[in-house]
Amino acid sequence: MFERFTEAARGVVTGAVSHSERMGTDSVTEEHLLLALLDRRGTRASFALTALGVGDRRGSLEDALADSRRRGGLSKADAEALAGIGIDLGEIVSKVEEAHGEGAMRADGRRGRWWTGHRSFVPGAKEILVEALRIARGRGDRHIGDEHLLLALTARPGVVAEVLADHGATYTAVERAMYGRTGDGANPGLAEAG
Repeated sequence: MFERFTEAARGVVTGAVSHSERMGTDSVTEEHLLLALLDRRGTRASFALTALGVGDRRGSLEDALADSRRRGGLSKADAEALAGIGIDLGEIVSKVEEAHGEGAMRADGRRGRWWTGHRSFVPGAKEILVEALRIARGRGDRHIGDEHLLLALTARPGVVAEVLADHGATYTAVERAMYGRTGDGANPGLAEAG
């Protein structure tokens, strides 16, 4: 599949590995892919992120991702669902951190395992790469670009998609920023996946 990646998409993948290294994690996550996309300049994805004002709010994005890591990788929607059945996630995080130290529930790939020097992609990050392929195919594109990676990040449910949506970068908004229109409202990658 990687032979179909454009230079920009390959740059995102290698950038994600670099973010993982800088953050001291032993695996590459969806968050690392997003951070690498935010680093890019002069690409379709960077144009869309700039057009949507996301690039100017990188600090806010990073704060929202850090909050999720502190909650053990749970999204705000997950926290709200737990609150709906009487579980206060904030209280749980506070008690765990009180007992085990700040960041004890952090979900960022730090597991205390012996370091092998190789950073694998977590299943969710692999799913983003596969979803990018589906989206490219659905659009009739022969190559997978960073724009397909960005669309995949907005399409796959989870923390990264939620944070992007909170910052105005939904699948539809990104598609409109990149292509000037939206199709029939369907997500071609997810339609093909079903």
